[in-house]
Amino acid sequence: MMSINQPNILVIDDEASICKGCSLILGEHNYSVSSRTKGKDGLREALAGQYDIVLLDIRLPDIDGMKILASLREKKPQTQVIVMTGYSTVQNAVEAMKGGAFDYLAKPFTEDEIVLAVTKAIEDKRLRDENILLRKQLFERFDFNNIVGEDPAILEIFERIKRVAATDSTVLITGESGTGKELFAGAIHVQSSRAANRYVTLDCSTLSSSLLESELFGHVKGAFTDATHDKKGIFNVANHGTLFLDELSNLNLEIQSKLLRVMESGEYKPVGDSHTVKTDVRIIAATNRDLAKLVAEGSFREDLYYRLNVFPIRIPPLRERKEDIPRLAYHFLRLFCKETGKRIEGFSDDALVLLMNHSWPGNVRQLRNTVERLVIMTDHGFLNRDILTPHIQIDGRSDPSAPNKVPETWEELKSVKKHLLENIFGQMEEKFLVKALTECQGNITHAAQKVGMQRSNFSALLKRHGLSADNL
Repeated sequence: MMSINQPNILVIDDEASICKGCSLILGEHNYSVSSRTKGKDGLREALAGQYDIVLLDIRLPDIDGMKILASLREKKPQTQVIVMTGYSTVQNAVEAMKGGAFDYLAKPFTEDEIVLAVTKAIEDKRLRDENILLRKQLFERFDFNNIVGEDPAILEIFERIKRVAATDSTVLITGESGTGKELFAGAIHVQSSRAANRYVTLDCSTLSSSLLESELFGHVKGAFTDATHDKKGIFNVANHGTLFLDELSNLNLEIQSKLLRVMESGEYKPVGDSHTVKTDVRIIAATNRDLAKLVAEGSFREDLYYRLNVFPIRIPPLRERKEDIPRLAYHFLRLFCKETGKRIEGFSDDALVLLMNHSWPGNVRQLRNTVERLVIMTDHGFLNRDILTPHIQIDGRSDPSAPNKVPETWEELKSVKKHLLENIFGQMEEKFLVKALTECQGNITHAAQKVGMQRSNFSALLKRHGLSADNL
């Protein structure tokens, strides 16, 4: 009987004494062991059951052990096979390993030898299963279905990602903080030929220059005061995979020079080492700053900039893709309702208008955080403008549309003025109209007289805001 907690092992050997001996030895090491003395019975059991390891005798009277191995490789590739035989030759070992066996045991083997072989096979399987799980999670996280958007600019980015993912070209992703640059970088990796290998991310803004160099390239024991042992760097860990360097503009000129060397030659030196190390890593870089401007200022290497800027992708800020805001808001609402177990049906029309008119300086990340906070704080089944307004704040200010930056040019000042008129004054104007109409029971003539306006002007304002006496 197989155990769901213990590693499950099947022994296929025509010698009953071998089956019994393996069961006794491995049973003492907390393994669940079954056995079959006929090859065909063993193959049926291996294919029907959930075994982690199969100990397989190559010489069986009713079927060739290599045929069993081939069948398991085809139909149960997750099962590790350790081949056993009393006819130990180099040729047999090579043939078995080429056929997909994990290891090879020559009879008679000792207790230590079989335990070591099984332990290694179990650990290898654990790592393989873990890798498969991580890859599955990576695919689920960075699947295009998780990147919400139907704005033409986003659809164009999807198309560009599909094209560049099939290559090994370096990609430079630019965009404001919170636009989801890592999400797009991950999408490139999972659609590339490197998807089965490591995807490693490093935020270059979180570490000091000295730590960043060691993190990227590793170091040898004694390279500096706290280097008590050798350490592998990210370029070693990400070998044959993808390295995502976020906020790359934070690298100092010295590290930029070393990064350039890796990109040009595929070689680097760990800190304190005199020997070079080879690496094969695809680089995807991201920044929220203007690298060309940094080059002009002398704080970023021009040659590195051109090395990175092979295939540029710009992620538009949320304010440039307003039509996607309702889709994103509902996406996050469903996500956080599922996490919290709450039932919130959706947003009212006036709440969606407020969301779409907001400037969202923190972009998609800010919208996500706002919706998460709304789900946590509200007990209503529907989110309207009154519920939403207190939660749309920037840096604690009650004005959700106030600009963060002092204008530097006349054009910028006019743009800010237009923004303030459309948002802050526009919202107050709408409230003014609603209040007047409500107090006059929807009578437009009376409402216009009450506030001191011509009826035609009052009606024009109502039309501009999409208001009427019927929809109050």
